[in-house]
Amino acid sequence: MILDSLENRARYLALHPRLERAFDYLLTADLDALPAGRHAIDGDDIFINVMDIDLKRPADAKLEIHDRYLDIQVLVRGERESFGWSRRDRLTQPLGEFDVQKDIRFFDDAPQTYYEVTPGQFTLLFPEDAHAPMVGEGAIRKVIVKVRL
Repeated sequence: MILDSLENRARYLALHPRLERAFDYLLTADLDALPAGRHAIDGDDIFINVMDIDLKRPADAKLEIHDRYLDIQVLVRGERESFGWSRRDRLTQPLGEFDVQKDIRFFDDAPQTYYEVTPGQFTLLFPEDAHAPMVGEGAIRKVIVKVRL
């Protein structure tokens, strides 16, 4: 898991060849004006999900994992979004099977820790990072960039 300012994005481009294009999109698109839903950047290799959502209580946010994609999550509108985080290899309470089509599996384990993302920041989540996003109070707009590994 990485939490940093978007202005420092260049530090992470060497982690994956598709990250540069993903970050370039985040910085050039009008994320506040995009309609909610999925938008392709590079087919299924890089796409974004734009979400207008109400945040939830920590107990209602389940940890999730992905196998084929890493996430870049950015808060577009709102004060802050909290994330629960745990190492994937510590999870013991699955909630169903892995959904290969959606590249996701949920867990009922308690997060090891919580952290906050504010506007101008991003969190970069790898397959080893179990995360429970959308925790807090109020309504937000966020963008999740999915980058195929």
